Amino acid sequence: MKSYIKCVNVDFESSRVEDFYGTYTPYKMRRVSLILSKDIQLNVKGMANLYESFKDYVAVETLEGDNKYQAEGLGLQDAKKGVIFQEFPPILHLQLKRFEYDIQRDAMVKINDRHEFPFEIDLAEFLDDTADKTQPWVYKLHGVLVHSGDLHGGHYFALIKPDRETRWLKYDDDRVTPVTDREVLEENYGGELSNGLVNNQRNPVRQLKRFTNAYMLVYIRESAIDEVLAPFTEKDTPLHLKQRLEEERQASEAKKKEREEQHLYLTARIITDKTFSNHQGFDLATFDDKNAPPSDFHSLRILKTDSYAMFKSIVAKSLHYNEAHIRLWVLVNRQNKTIRPDTHIPEDEATLRESVESIRNTMAARQTDLRLYLDVIADANGQLLPDANSPNSIMIFLKYFDVSKQTLSGIGKVYVQKNSKVGDLIPIINERMRWQPSTPIRLYEVCEIKPGMIEIMKPKLTFAQNEIQDGDIVCFQAELSEKETSDLEAQGLLSTPIQFYDLLQNRVLIKFKPRFEDAGQEEFDLVLSKKMNYDTLATKVGEHLRHEPIKLRFTTSSNTGQPRQVLKRALNQTIAEILQPSYGTAPIPILFYEMLEVSIVELETKRNLKVIWTGSHNREETTVSFLLPKTSMVHELCEQLAKHEQIKLTPGESGKIRVFEVTKDGKHQHEFNANEMLGNLPETDIYAEEITAEELSAGDNDKVISVFHFTKELARWHGVPFSCMLIMPLQNEKFVDTKKRLQKRMGITDKEIAKYKFSLIQSTLFRQPNPIEEGDIIFDHKFLPEDVLGLDHIDKTGKAGRSGPGEKAIVIKG
Repeated sequence: MKSYIKCVNVDFESSRVEDFYGTYTPYKMRRVSLILSKDIQLNVKGMANLYESFKDYVAVETLEGDNKYQAEGLGLQDAKKGVIFQEFPPILHLQLKRFEYDIQRDAMVKINDRHEFPFEIDLAEFLDDTADKTQPWVYKLHGVLVHSGDLHGGHYFALIKPDRETRWLKYDDDRVTPVTDREVLEENYGGELSNGLVNNQRNPVRQLKRFTNAYMLVYIRESAIDEVLAPFTEKDTPLHLKQRLEEERQASEAKKKEREEQHLYLTARIITDKTFSNHQGFDLATFDDKNAPPSDFHSLRILKTDSYAMFKSIVAKSLHYNEAHIRLWVLVNRQNKTIRPDTHIPEDEATLRESVESIRNTMAARQTDLRLYLDVIADANGQLLPDANSPNSIMIFLKYFDVSKQTLSGIGKVYVQKNSKVGDLIPIINERMRWQPSTPIRLYEVCEIKPGMIEIMKPKLTFAQNEIQDGDIVCFQAELSEKETSDLEAQGLLSTPIQFYDLLQNRVLIKFKPRFEDAGQEEFDLVLSKKMNYDTLATKVGEHLRHEPIKLRFTTSSNTGQPRQVLKRALNQTIAEILQPSYGTAPIPILFYEMLEVSIVELETKRNLKVIWTGSHNREETTVSFLLPKTSMVHELCEQLAKHEQIKLTPGESGKIRVFEVTKDGKHQHEFNANEMLGNLPETDIYAEEITAEELSAGDNDKVISVFHFTKELARWHGVPFSCMLIMPLQNEKFVDTKKRLQKRMGITDKEIAKYKFSLIQSTLFRQPNPIEEGDIIFDHKFLPEDVLGLDHIDKTGKAGRSGPGEKAIVIKG
């Protein structure tokens, strides 16, 4: 395709050729698909058919008069400007311009005009004289892309003719159906559709506009159809694509097979000593806890009919153990909701032959899967532990609380005799921890009364007297002196596992979000204790944000995740009280935060106000912030506004300022009394504007009406309402002159005001807006307080209906 400018009176031409590019494959070394490097976008509006659109596309424009062409070295010259095709590709994609910008509406619109296209078109006349015309440039229609709807939404489908002989097919989502020629052409031309009635004076034919029409056409050169639409065989598929398709097929079949055979299998989740040692929390591992991630345990999918002997062999091989050196304990849910080893699976001949499903049903009937602990009963040299199989021994687990690291970690299990004393654990622990034999140790029992409850154990009592059983957990720590304990607590650190378990019991995961989206601050999660007070919460968040805690302000969230209520600083209030659960509470509680420049203590006596200044021309010019005492009056705020460097009052006007809020329907201002305290102003957008001198000098018989902005529907309001004066000296003023005063008040151009539609809106009568003509005199109307003058125009603020209906925009954050 060549774009050119050719001078009329001198021999000079400037041109640029844009080559076609295509997709080539080794498939018989043929060009399979070739598209234009530049989209051919054909006009629909004002064009009856495709032929006229092509003629319009290559139409020559004359550059003359004030629009002459500056030819290099030859000055301004009359010239011809246009586009001509040197050749067309085998496959031609034609985009019909169904969506265009409408200057009158100042918006994008869909063009539903009738535009005809043929099954066959000869494009030879649109080629350059130098083009090869020995072969015909006849193209056949093989694809029509259709849109049904308007600019804001609709439905797409395609009509395709797969080869020379096959009928046209309609591809509509997952439905493929044959269609007639009329359904391909006539029903997708667009335009108006007759209602089918006979035309007469009593019953004139009503034309119905069609919103279903073609927006893209695909033509194939007739001489290339057999090549382009040749059957595609398996050998034509590239190797890498074959491999990928095969992998996807195998993965899909594997998933399907897994679903079909799911009832034949069960899952075994196995805890090892390594799982226990890496675990920070209750029990031996975490299975289902929304406040903590699950532990990294070993999972196996096994046939329910497999024998226990086969299953144990698989476990030993997968975890690299000698089968004779391990045994498996079933984990059960105790009454206090803890999960502990209960009984090891017997290894007699009958049990070894039994199926794993039978064992699950017998020993863990309430579980859908099989939770197991792998017990290694041999030492590093392969010698069986003497107490492992003793009938009087019990297996207990040890957890070490490290005060220096503030961690609670598992260090394995030990076998002890039921009648031995608790103090007998101390030398075992010292040896395992490689401490001095004389190191004093304090022991704690994780009680069964309540999950997370922990008590100091008496060393002189036996395990039986302490009611210790298989699977119980004993915590220990190196005993601390009083000074060491007080030093740790002074630093805000934990000194006992009792405190650590209390933290685990009361931990909560909280999501923190910036209060305002434009603040450029991060979202983050913190695990805190429900017992922490407000100041500790602020300290933890401040450490994460590297911001002074006293200069952080928090806001609770509603059930929908929106900001709800600002938190007041209360030293006795805990996080549990702050996050009081309610119906529909999100799985992860949310708190919003603000990073302030002043302390919240100062904020408690002062009001932080953001005032939107609309000046004298009803435009949001700037937003200014003030931190003023809550006892300050509105008139003092006005004085501060008048002195602010960003506020420019209009010379010759009143110099007075009005502070107000916008009513929920967007139609009126609610002006705040000059003597109203700032602390009593509502938490909403606060506006301020300069009062016009005309309004300030209004007499008793003059009228002040409210003017508000909307787009098409009253609910779609935008901008800020303002006041318009109807004064007695102008009581006979026609609306054409009133409109000029409104134009001056808003500071807009003649071109902009021409796009506005004006109407009188009487809310109490529930009527549609009553259009106002230029000859109307609106002073004569008996205005009620609710009556307003409506301005219907396009919203250019992007802030439509702050309190009105509408969905929140979707934001994709990278």
